[in-house]
Amino acid sequence: MKRDTARAIILTENNNSVYLLYRKRKVDNKFLTYYAIPGGKIEKNETIEEAVKRELQEEFSVTIELLGYLGENKTPYGIDYHFHAKIINGIPKLGGEEKEQNNENNYYEIKKIPLKDLTKDNINILPLNISYIEKAIKKEYKKI
Repeated sequence: MKRDTARAIILTENNNSVYLLYRKRKVDNKFLTYYAIPGGKIEKNETIEEAVKRELQEEFSVTIELLGYLGENKTPYGIDYHFHAKIINGIPKLGGEEKEQNNENNYYEIKKIPLKDLTKDNINILPLNISYIEKAIKKEYKKI
């Protein structure tokens, strides 16, 4: 089943860190750990912009302002749309389904990662996600 998603890159005010969702989940008796850009599924009758704002409100308990559209990539599951955003209200704390489903076999945590650490071995993040973070830093926005 295809499911398009909308995601937001949130940098700290001085652009030296980024908020990411740390995941640790058990698959086939092994733990997979990785970092993801927050966001989620676009619901029926919802715009991409509405979806990313709703998802960040649910997952991170914050209200965001979209600063620019960074682009999209196709996956086997659908299309991932990426935005650059800033927090206008709230302090990031886990909420929504991620908080409800959080347990030792399916762990979620919001982390503020220094940009200089994104390429270190202990940070498992897709190179594509790093490229979107770099676009946000440079404000390389596109039209939707």
